[in-house]
Amino acid sequence: MNRRLLMIILAVGVVLRMGVAVVMGDKVEVLPGIFDQVSYHTLATRVLEGHGFTFAEEWWPVTKAGEPTAHWSYLYTLYLTAVYAVVGVHPLVARLLQAMIVGAGMPWLAYRLGKRAWPGRAVKVRGVEVEAGLVAAAWVAAYPYFIYYGAALMTESFYMSGILWALDCGLRIAHSHDKEGARWGWRWVELGAALGVTVLLRQVFLLFVPFLVIWILWVKAGEAGAKWKQATWKTVMGSVIAGVIVIGMIAPFTILNYREFGRFVLLNTNAGYAFFWANHPIHEGSFVALLTEDMPSYQELIPSELRGLDEAALERELMKRGIQFVLDDPLRYVRLSISRIADHFIFWPLPSSSTVSNLTRVGSFGLAVPFMLLRGGVWMAGEWKRGKKWAEVS
Repeated sequence: MNRRLLMIILAVGVVLRMGVAVVMGDKVEVLPGIFDQVSYHTLATRVLEGHGFTFAEEWWPVTKAGEPTAHWSYLYTLYLTAVYAVVGVHPLVARLLQAMIVGAGMPWLAYRLGKRAWPGRAVKVRGVEVEAGLVAAAWVAAYPYFIYYGAALMTESFYMSGILWALDCGLRIAHSHDKEGARWGWRWVELGAALGVTVLLRQVFLLFVPFLVIWILWVKAGEAGAKWKQATWKTVMGSVIAGVIVIGMIAPFTILNYREFGRFVLLNTNAGYAFFWANHPIHEGSFVALLTEDMPSYQELIPSELRGLDEAALERELMKRGIQFVLDDPLRYVRLSISRIADHFIFWPLPSSSTVSNLTRVGSFGLAVPFMLLRGGVWMAGEWKRGKKWAEVS
């Protein structure tokens, strides 16, 4: 029964995303929240035409026409380029293929994570026990945000799928009790591949990788008991295997960047721009999520004396200036950081947002908030009871 339900859920996830893909059609235009698809489509067509990773005109953020760019995910650009090379420049095909991959992949990975995180947990639906993994899969399959971005020609959907894949690998490694054998090494190889793909889609994921490895080490050592040293050593060796794979996947693009810019750029050139804009004095003491029409544009905030630099050199200089903003007024940086928190929890409609954005936000995060609060309350109540029992025993 549960297996049949899973198949139905995966089918629904694919159909919903393919439906949105058909609506978006065989053209690429600016739509609410997915402007970057124009950039990826344009860059992919340039690569296909033999111009490399360049734009024909000055492009976001301030990349000059014909000059190399590393601002965009190489992996996703190559995905679009490969699709266009096979079927011609037809964005709809790329949308449909992506919709099929993430429409089935994300709910399936959510099912695996839910099943492993809450083994044996189930809810009764009309007398039928439905395991926790199926609830997670159904939620992901029908989540409006995931459906909308599943058809957009951007990294988001593949990136989220990569995160789920990496977490699934981490859980399997952490709670594995297999003896020595080939499966031990292959699990770490798979984790390395999952981490590498995810990092190539969004380099910011690199910041999370050490925490995942440390967590695996903690769990393995804890479950090993007296054999914790052996478990620790195996985990370290496995981490080396995964690390080598990640480095091997990043290295070709690092070499390409050095050839194009004449300097070391690990993967992408967006961190400096983001840090500079996010901490610019224009925000004063409260972060402005999107600069308004009465404010300077993001490009106008970049000092004119830096405009002559190439993309990589400019990114490095902007990072230096962003760090200096923080050093000049650390308290302002703290206030800015705190003010950003609220932007991550907006679940209500905003007058500044489009109808599509408002409906998607309320239908996604807005529906999730009550369940998140309920689960948080249940967890806090459980911890309170445990603390009370511990105090009584003491």
